[in-house]
This record gives sequence, structure tokens and C-alpha cells, in this order.
Amino acid sequence: MEYRPGQRWICDADLALGLGIVLASDERTVTVAFHAAGVTRSFAAANAPLTRVMFGCGDSVPDHDGTLFTVESVAELEGLLSYRVRDSVGRHHSIPETALANSIRLNRPLDRLLSGSVDSDKWFRLRYLTRKYLARLGRSDLYGLVGTRTSLIPHQIYIAHEVARRYAPRVMLADEVGLGKTIEAGLILHHQLITERAGRVLIVVPESLLHQWLIEMMRRFNLNFTILDEARCEEISGNEAADNPFLGSQLILCTMEFLIRNQGRLVQASESQFDLLVVDEAHHLHWTPVSASREYEAVERLALNCRGLLLLTATPEQFGRESHFARLRLLDPLRFSDFGVFSGEQKNYQQVADVVDALLENRPLDEAGQQTLAELLKGCDANTLSGEYRQTSPSASARETLIEDLVDRHGTGRVLFRNTRASVSGFPPRRVHVYELPTPVPYLECLALAGANGYADCQGLLSPELVYRGTTGKAPDWTRIDPRVEWLAGLLKQDRKEKMLVITSSPETALDLSHCLVMKHGITAADFHERMSLVERDRAAAYFADAESGGQVLVCSEIGSEGRNFQFARHLVLFDLPFNPDLLEQRIGRLDRIGQKSTIHLHLPLLMNSAQQWMYRWYQEGLDAFEHTCPAGYTVFESLRPDLERLLSAASEADFEPELIISKTLMLRCELNAALQKGRDRLLEYNSCRPVIADDLRQRTMELETDESLPAYLELVFDCYGVDSEELGAGGLRLQPTYRMLYPFPGLPEEGVTVTWDRDAALAHEDWQFLSWEHPMVINAMDMATGGESGNAVVTAVRDQGLKPGALYLEVVYVLDFQVMSELSPRGYLQPECIDLILDEQGNLFTALDHDRINRSAVPLPATVARQVIDLKEVSIRRLLLVAGRLAARQIEEVLADTHRRSREFFQHEAERLRSLRRVNPNVREEEIRYFEGCQQELDTIIAAAGPRLDAARVIIAT
Repeated sequence: MEYRPGQRWICDADLALGLGIVLASDERTVTVAFHAAGVTRSFAAANAPLTRVMFGCGDSVPDHDGTLFTVESVAELEGLLSYRVRDSVGRHHSIPETALANSIRLNRPLDRLLSGSVDSDKWFRLRYLTRKYLARLGRSDLYGLVGTRTSLIPHQIYIAHEVARRYAPRVMLADEVGLGKTIEAGLILHHQLITERAGRVLIVVPESLLHQWLIEMMRRFNLNFTILDEARCEEISGNEAADNPFLGSQLILCTMEFLIRNQGRLVQASESQFDLLVVDEAHHLHWTPVSASREYEAVERLALNCRGLLLLTATPEQFGRESHFARLRLLDPLRFSDFGVFSGEQKNYQQVADVVDALLENRPLDEAGQQTLAELLKGCDANTLSGEYRQTSPSASARETLIEDLVDRHGTGRVLFRNTRASVSGFPPRRVHVYELPTPVPYLECLALAGANGYADCQGLLSPELVYRGTTGKAPDWTRIDPRVEWLAGLLKQDRKEKMLVITSSPETALDLSHCLVMKHGITAADFHERMSLVERDRAAAYFADAESGGQVLVCSEIGSEGRNFQFARHLVLFDLPFNPDLLEQRIGRLDRIGQKSTIHLHLPLLMNSAQQWMYRWYQEGLDAFEHTCPAGYTVFESLRPDLERLLSAASEADFEPELIISKTLMLRCELNAALQKGRDRLLEYNSCRPVIADDLRQRTMELETDESLPAYLELVFDCYGVDSEELGAGGLRLQPTYRMLYPFPGLPEEGVTVTWDRDAALAHEDWQFLSWEHPMVINAMDMATGGESGNAVVTAVRDQGLKPGALYLEVVYVLDFQVMSELSPRGYLQPECIDLILDEQGNLFTALDHDRINRSAVPLPATVARQVIDLKEVSIRRLLLVAGRLAARQIEEVLADTHRRSREFFQHEAERLRSLRRVNPNVREEEIRYFEGCQQELDTIIAAAGPRLDAARVIIAT
């Protein structure tokens, strides 16, 4: 058929778009506007999934004003239709098809039934189940959080559940090393994307972590990101500055180095309107009141133009409290605008923490505590509970409410999440092994000469081979005189099956050491440092990880201590010591991560009477940093840094008394750790993982996984679409395409794929796909089942002794159709609904027959017989569909009223809650309040346009 501007068409692939109007067409394309959905689409004219809409006599049609008319006749002139219609009082009008309402709901199942274009019964069952499961998933607050290839760790699920449901979340994920910040960020992204709260995401990471993020997002979360570098950008834009490569993909991953080297690309990224920006290793964003790093300025520019922002760092205060404040300022520049005010607020957390401690431990509050609680909750809804607490011992739920209100209204609780190892179980013990080795005479001579010349690089003093190389010019020779080299080779030869990670501060040392181990000792070693390309580093890491034929040892420079996960190993060699306790913890964190099953062995080869010896003693005796984490480590380090520098540069113990600094360190560590434990860290940790909520989320997730509905549903899917499935051992299922497939099945390659719906099996077999309701294969299969017309018109027979032979029944499925597109759409805040009705031939609801009973007793009906039934019962079918429509409309009205009530209560409650919070906690952003207030108004428009739409009909004949 020829396309003409003004003609009305529907899109068969997406009926929810409503009634479209042709804007333009030529020999190759046709452009159609779907005004109800607010979108315009272009299709290839030769095979466009479009159907011409032509109403017939007796049909009811509305115009743009919503007035309903009955069609009496139709005329066509130059390809456009004109309807002669009658209104409700009998007056006649002539309406061109361009005047018809954009949100008309077409009765496609009826058209297909009456034309005899019916499907086999299994297609109706598939469509019915898909609609039911879509409605159930839409009502679940866990949808988007439970279908990823991750372990069910309570604090991770809690943070993701708390953050992902927010509008445009802007938070800092600051769990300690090894607690899974990348997993938390991935869960948040996955939930926001799958529920359509976000559509475009930009992730910015250090160059060393680029491919690791790419693989993690794909393997664990089925999110396929596009990597952008300069070469790729030029390829996309064709060297034309006007083309913005950041607009070419919804999910983009790039490096921080790429953005700061290419200011033009940074400008393009900031203009690309991403919904979420994720920045890993955010502690590298340095800031002071007088200057800011290029990295900080780049993220600041991006953050101003992104609705949501996730900053990831295990050491938020590694470069001082000023930089920590500045990163909070990126999250909310209005709230965190004055560093002095921020510093003052930190000092007031103790009062809140004291009250929280009493509530957590169910201790009565003294008079001062009661007064503090009343002041803290002044003007809040929880003030009545505060009064109850003063009079009686509160219930557990009352205490929980009080604690949550306190946490919500004070501190940085809404923008900062930080779990510590002290509050999370599941970590193995650490064991430190010290090997005292003599310092080579050439090292002593070089160090003495360097000291005489004023050499003061503490990391160089801790890595004497660097000083030796720089002083003598005999770079390769250090491996021949340094006893640590022979010691390391001997350690590796003791058990060649045991993998070991070696970390040193310098890429030169890593390269020389790796080369020596391979060439001189025949050890399978790989190096990993910043002078290698990203691809080379990834290959080296993969070679080390290969359990069958990989290397025994990976020798890394300091770059290997950030972000990488090597927890398959349990031996870490600290070839030298870093001059920073946070870097030490990052090194250990490559192995010591949540989920590690083995004891972590730390091997320290120490050159005696050198800076290494004193640094070891300071870490071990002062901070206890090897076998335990030290939350106060960096603060102690900053306080005593001048003393440490003098200690390391001292020529001998007589030049500077080490016992004094170790004693001062121990005293200061104890004081700070006690203050952190007593003060705001307790409050922050509680907010970062509220145990009762976290345990409930985990329990509900486990219950969902015991549900057998997914395997049964997929069995029907595979049968309908011609996919062969074969059970394997250990919970696996092999899927193969077959000759019965009419078109490719989503996510199924020609060679087939192995899948599982068992989480443990998926974690044990990385090459298996973990199928869940959130997996792309399942989502796309559900879209296929409901996006077209398969299964929306069916005639079947049932053999049931409880039914009279020859009796006619009609089963219909109606869906709640939201024709106004919005962020509040079904997968946002408004939930999908599915109504199933079964009527007898008299038009009564027939409750004695349900969907499952029909399926159990259904028998095949030849197509010729099905058409005879339709011809014979057409009048009854039309009448029953009218009755069913009225019944569905009444049920939908009740659903809409309930949806309207609950949704308005939700939005009003959230807006009022945030206004209340903002009075006592400026962390709450005004943008969030305005968002929820706007939602209330938008909700009225959406529901006014919503209504029932017939999705499928099944005519049933009893035999």
C-alpha cells in the first residue's frame, strides 16, 4: 500500500505507541509520528512493521477532544479516509482520519479472531504467562537487583536497594578495600537501566582498570559498554569536530587520562546529557581552596551536566579532609559549599552517635541523652516516639524508627556509604612472614652518598635499588647484588603450583625483577606496570589468572595495587613497602577481598639497618597494619609525617630514636580508632548497612530463587520458538538453535550456549549464562511474546467432564495501557497490571473454570474447525467481548484508583519527608523535592489517559 501524509497507522511491534500519523514518505522510508507517545520514527518502506487503520461501520471512534462517535460510512479520497459518524445525540458529522484521537485502543484480537487468523493454544498460554510475570515483576522492589552474577552479600544488596530507587542518585560509595564497591555500582546501574530510570551512562576509570570494568559490567551485569578512546572517536566522527562520539552509544566507558588529555572530548562528554556518571578511584580527585587537579576539574565539569553521580573510593580521606570535602561538593555543590562549616559539623557527630549507641544496645537514655534526642528530632514525625522513649522502654520497631530518623537527618548519611571490615564478616585471617636480609654494601654506600647530598625521597629510601640505579648508572646490576631477588626465586621454587603476587613501587623494578626470574631462574613470570599498554596489562593479568597454563608469579608496580582482583591467589610479596598506609592496604586488598576463602600470607623481605626495617616496625608496632586494617592509619600518617621522614632518612638508629615515634604512633592510633568507633563511623556504618533491612532483602531474594516459575516459563518459550534444550550436570542447560526457528532467538548464537538459573553454578562457571527474569535473553523473549500478535487470538477445545459439550466460553486478557509516555511509566513508578476474565456464553463470569484447568484439559482443534466455530458463534463472540470490556473497565477503574491513591501517597510522603529532612539536614537536595512534587501533577495526566486494552482472547469449546 502507498503511504500518504495524514494516513493513520499502528506499529505492530509496539502497539502501546498508539495511533500514528504519516508525516512523509519516499521510495525508501516512511516517517510516522506517534503523538500519544511523543515520538517520531522512520521505517524502511519495503518492510515497515506498520498496519493501516481503517474503521468500519458500527465502530466507536473518539476525536482529539475525546468525543465518542459511531461510524456509519467511510469514504476515501486521494488515499485519505473520511468518516461519516453519529454522535451520542444522533447528530451527523464528517471527520477526516487526521482528526482521530492519537490514543485510540484498537481491538486487534477481535479482528484476528473474526478473520480466522488464529494461533495454536500454546501461543496464548505464552502470552498470558508473560503478561502475568511482567505485572508481578513490575510490583517487586527487588527487580533489577537480584538477576546479576553476584553473591548475595547483605551490605551490597542494601546499598544498591537504597540508592538505586532514588531519583538521579548522587552518592559516594566508600566501602573499605575488598568490600565490593564495583559490585554495588553495577547493581545500582543495572537497576536504574532495567527499570528505565536511567538510559545513558558514562563510566570514567583509571586506564589500568578500563578492561576490568568492561568485563565486569558484561560478565556480571550483562551491560555492554562501548570503550571510547581517541582512535575510536575519530573513527565514529570521521574526523569531523561537529560529530559527537559520546552520542553514539547509551553506555560509554572511557579513561580519566583520555578526558584530561583531550579537552575537546571532555567538552563533548559534558554536553552529552548522561543520566548517570560513575567515577572510580575518586580519591585521585585532589582539591584545595587555592587549586584543583585536572582530574577534579574534569569530573566537576561532567558532574554539573549529569543528573546522577556515583563516586567510588576505598580511601575517601587519603589525600586529606579538604579533598574529601571537595568530592562531596561534586555530589551536591549547594550543600557542601564551605569547608569551614563542614569541618565544624564533623565535630557534632559524637552526640548523635551516643544516642544511637544507647538505642542499638537498648540502654535507657539519661537526662542529657533524652534532651539530645528531643533536640535532634525537633519538628520531625518521630518526636512522638522520642516522648515515648523518655517514658517507657520502646519496642524494637520504635527503636529502629528512632535510629533511622536520626541517621536520615544528620551527617552525610544520604550521600556517603562506607562499610568497614569491622562491621562485615567473611574475611580470612592475615599472616605476615618477615625475612631479614643483609643490606648490600653498594646500597649502603649509595644511600650514604645520597643522604649527604640531601636526598629526601622517602619512597626511594624504601626502594634502595632505585637510588642505586640512579647513582651508579649500572641499572641491570642491582638484581645481582640484592638478596631479595635470590630469596624470592627460592620462595617461588618451594611450590611451583602456588601463585604469588609481587608488588613493588617502581615499574623499573618490576620489569627487571620479572626478567631476572624468567631468564635466570626459569620461573613463569609476567610483569604488570604503567609502561605497558592497556591490552598488554590485561593479557598479563589473564596469563597470571590461568589456572592451567598461566604464570606462577605476577610482578606489579604500584599500579597493580588499585582496583584489580587477584583473590584466586593467597600469597602476596611486598618487595618493598609504600610510604603511605592507604597504599599498603590497597596492596593487601588485591587478595584480601570479601569472598576470599584462604588465609592471606604476606611475605616481607626486609633489608636490615635500612629504611625498610624502620617502616616495617612503624606499620607493625605502631599501626598493626599488616594483619588488621587500620581505619585511622592515614590520619596518623599525616600527623606524624615529618617524624617519619626524619626516621627514614636517619643514617642510623642513633641519629633518631625510633621507639619514640612508634610510641607516639601507637598512642595516636588508639585514640583515633577509639574516637572513630565511638563517633561518626558507628553512625555511618549503620546507615551504610541497616542490618534488619539488609537481612530481609537477602532473605526475600533467596526465596525468589527457589521459585520454579522461571524454568517452567522458559521451557514453554523454548518450545514456542524452536530452541532445543538439553540438561547437563551441575545445574547447566545447553541451548541450541534448530530448524524450527523462523527467526533468530535473542542471545542465542549459532553454536549454542550453556545456561543455568542456579546462582552458585553461575558463579562457578563463568562461561555459563546466568538466566534470571533480568537477563537480556529472558527480557527480549518476553518482549517478543507480547510485542507482536502471536497468541492474541486463539480457538481451542477442552475435554472436561464438568463442562457441557458444545458450550462456549471466552477467556480474555486485558492490560493496563499507559498511553502517555513518562518517567513514571510502568517500569518506573506506575506498575503494569494484567486482568484475566473467563465468561460463559450468557456473559457471566465463570469462576468454576480457570486458566490452569483449561490448559490441563485442552485438546488440539483443526484450523478448519476453528474457523467454523468462529463463523457460527461470531455474534456471541462480539457480544461477549463487549461484556468483557465493561467488566475489565470496572476492574481497571478500581486498579487505577488504587494506583492513584498509593502513588500520590508515595510521592506526597517522599516530598514531605524530604522537606522535613531538609529542615535539619541540608544534605537533601532541593532537586529531589521538586522532582517528587512534579510527579504528583504528572501522575494525574498519566492516569487520566490510562485504560484497559484487550491483549488476547481465547475462544473455548467444550467437547
